[in-house]
Amino acid sequence: MVARSHSSISSSIPSAFCDECTLSNICITHGVDSITKARLKTIILHPTPFQAGDYLYRIGNRLKALYIVKSGFIKVYVSTTYGEEQILGFHLPGELVGLDALGTNAHRCDAVALDTSRVCELPATKLSEICRLSPKIRRQLNRLMGRQLSHVQEMLLLLGKKSAEGRVAAFLLNMSARFKERGFPEYEFHLNMSRHDIANYLGLAVETVSRVFSRFQEEGLLKVRARNVQICDDVRLRQLVSGTSTKD
Repeated sequence: MVARSHSSISSSIPSAFCDECTLSNICITHGVDSITKARLKTIILHPTPFQAGDYLYRIGNRLKALYIVKSGFIKVYVSTTYGEEQILGFHLPGELVGLDALGTNAHRCDAVALDTSRVCELPATKLSEICRLSPKIRRQLNRLMGRQLSHVQEMLLLLGKKSAEGRVAAFLLNMSARFKERGFPEYEFHLNMSRHDIANYLGLAVETVSRVFSRFQEEGLLKVRARNVQICDDVRLRQLVSGTSTKD
C-alpha cells in the first residue's frame, strides 16, 4: 500500500449532517438539544474523504484535531527502531482517533486509512468550547475516551495470556461486538485489514493466523471468503477465549 499525505487534498467544510447521521446514538451529539447541535455544526468540520493510504496524521505532527470516524477503517501504528510497524489498533465508525496527542500536543503514532474513510473533525482549538456546550457532550466524549482505553487494556491482557486460537477468537468477537453496536450485522462482516495486519496486531506470525482461520473453518466456527467473515459458532469462539474449550 502506497501511503499519500492527505494534506494536499483536504478541504474542510462546516458539518451539516449531524441530524441525519446513523451514528448519532454513539457519537458526542447523542441526546443533545437542537440548539446545541446547531452550534456544533459551526464547529465540527468534514474533511474530504481519505482514500486508502492517506494519513490523518503522522508521528510528530502537532495536534490539529480529534477525529470521529464516520465511515471506513483507520489503522493506528508506530514504527519500531528497525523500521517495522507495530499496529496499536483499528478504528471503526463512531470511534475517536487522535487521543495519543492530548498529553503532549504532538502525535506519537501514525493514523492511516485502510479504505475510503470519512471523518468528523473536532478542531483542537475548539475542544474546550465543544465541551462547554453541554454536559451531555462532555459525558459522551469521556465515554468514548474511556471505552477506547478499555480496548487497550483488553488488548494487553489478550497478548499476555491467550493462545493463538484465543487471540484470533477474541479479535473476531471484538469486531463482531463493535459492528453490532454500530447497527451492522453481528455475525457477518467485512474486515478491511489484511491478514498481515491482523497478525501484527495480535503479536502472531502471518502463517499462524492463516492456519487458525483455516482450522476455524474446518471445525465450522467460521465461513471466510477473502476478507468477508461469517461467525457460525460464537459459543465455541468464546470458549477458546476463556480457555474452557474441550477440543485441542
